[in-house]
Amino acid sequence: MKFRTLFLLFLLPFLSCKKERELVEVQIPDPEVIENQAIFGNPADVKVAEGSIYKMKGLKYAYQDLAPFIDGKTMELHYSKHHLTYANKLHKAVLGTKFEGLSVEEILKKMDLKNDVLRNNAGGYYNHNLFFSILKPKANSVPVSELAAAIDSEIGSFDRLQQQISEAAATHFGSGWVWLVVRNDGSLAVTTSQNQDNPLMPNATIKGTPILAIDLWEHAYYLQYQNRKSDYVTAIFNILDWEQINTYYLEVQNKL
Repeated sequence: MKFRTLFLLFLLPFLSCKKERELVEVQIPDPEVIENQAIFGNPADVKVAEGSIYKMKGLKYAYQDLAPFIDGKTMELHYSKHHLTYANKLHKAVLGTKFEGLSVEEILKKMDLKNDVLRNNAGGYYNHNLFFSILKPKANSVPVSELAAAIDSEIGSFDRLQQQISEAAATHFGSGWVWLVVRNDGSLAVTTSQNQDNPLMPNATIKGTPILAIDLWEHAYYLQYQNRKSDYVTAIFNILDWEQINTYYLEVQNKL
């Protein structure tokens, strides 16, 4: 009897554990649900280093608002890491130089292209400011107003413009940008540039003022599209803010 009691006492913890295992049911969330519940930061919280001359312009949308065309994680890394770095490094590059106090546009037009630090960071800061400003969730899908008329008159049609931009992006080797610019004579043109160069710089193949920019660096699309750059460029047309692009077009024309 004494032995039986001791044996039951020995088994009791194991029976209890077995009972608990039978009663507890753990639900494993679907991985897709977890992904959809991802929490991103607030673009408004991204600030340059204290005292920096060149500020973050902010975004008109949350990081995840451009999905499914650009995913939220890509946008967060692009804005809060890459773009922020260009802003902070540009500030350091101009301190104590003749460029301190100049706008980034003036710097781009007057710089010595042998100054790689200034060239890369002034270009990166300007280029990304334009890129982020012309994106919009649920954007109007076609050009509007004066710009729409100019595209039809000078390029032939919006379809033709899309084709030119897509072909320019597809044939561009390596990192860089594709642009729609207003040349000094007021006409429109599609062009590309390497790395962080742009059409304001002295070395531009086609000089002019950019009104549309598409980032072709891998950090702009690789998390979502991998090596499918053409799919990324096609997707961008769903979120281009043509009202804002038209505003830029009119601003340039009024200065000519």
